Amino acid sequence: MIDETPVLDDHLHLDPDNHRGIDAVRDFARLGGTHLLVVNKPSWHLGVEAESGEDFREVFERTIEIVTEASSELEGRAWPVLGVHPGLISRLVDDRDFVPAEARDLMQAGIDVAAEYVESGDALALKSGRPHYEVDDDVWAASNAVMRRAFEHGADLECAVQLHTEASEDLSAVAEWAEDAGMPAHRVVKHYAGGRLEGPTPSVMCEKDRLETAAERGEPFLMETDYIDDPDRPGAVLGPKTVPRRVRWLLENGHDTAVRIAHVETPKRVYGIDTEATLEPTK
Repeated sequence: MIDETPVLDDHLHLDPDNHRGIDAVRDFARLGGTHLLVVNKPSWHLGVEAESGEDFREVFERTIEIVTEASSELEGRAWPVLGVHPGLISRLVDDRDFVPAEARDLMQAGIDVAAEYVESGDALALKSGRPHYEVDDDVWAASNAVMRRAFEHGADLECAVQLHTEASEDLSAVAEWAEDAGMPAHRVVKHYAGGRLEGPTPSVMCEKDRLETAAERGEPFLMETDYIDDPDRPGAVLGPKTVPRRVRWLLENGHDTAVRIAHVETPKRVYGIDTEATLEPTK
């Protein structure tokens, strides 16, 4: 803990086989980090070239295993966030000769399997989205259909859905799709967000300028690194020590309220988790 506050990284990845894994969790905890939301790595990064929805189950099971290990290293705990990376659609269409509709069906089937883990209590939330790069209209439409399937499950299961999307300060239309499915807009989380966002709840990348914007707005937000735990890209995105360091920086600069919003109030509002009650200082 840092000054008695929980410290949550809302979105990072851990590789169960090939890179730092639990050592990254230990770095996070050593600097005062207490809670993690661990998102499964893209399926193909774990050697899974899915042919059916059931093929994603191996990815989800391995993620749940490393999350259990991560929890044992934390004063708080870690939770899995499971789903299908939206970049898979390009891999399917460009490299594996799927037509967009076939790719859509496969990815929706993967989301369906992820939802089973949320329903059983083995995962906290779902992950979906659409490409952050330019694609043709059919691929864009198929990607949006996958995301809408995730919202349907989010409504049925009363869980959050984390989104990987294009950079934007206004995703109100996407939040409206969630509401059309029966899911509250605040349970839609835009991963890799800036400090200002209309529609979903922003999960703000821990760069100081983005955090200052979020803190000054006073609106609900979360903090993340998007640590990718990839041996081929060791300097990519932010490291696992970053959220604790930025929490200290925010506190030193008088942003106590923003820290409480990001690490206590918004996690409870979005995910229904209590980051204070789940602290075990004697662990």
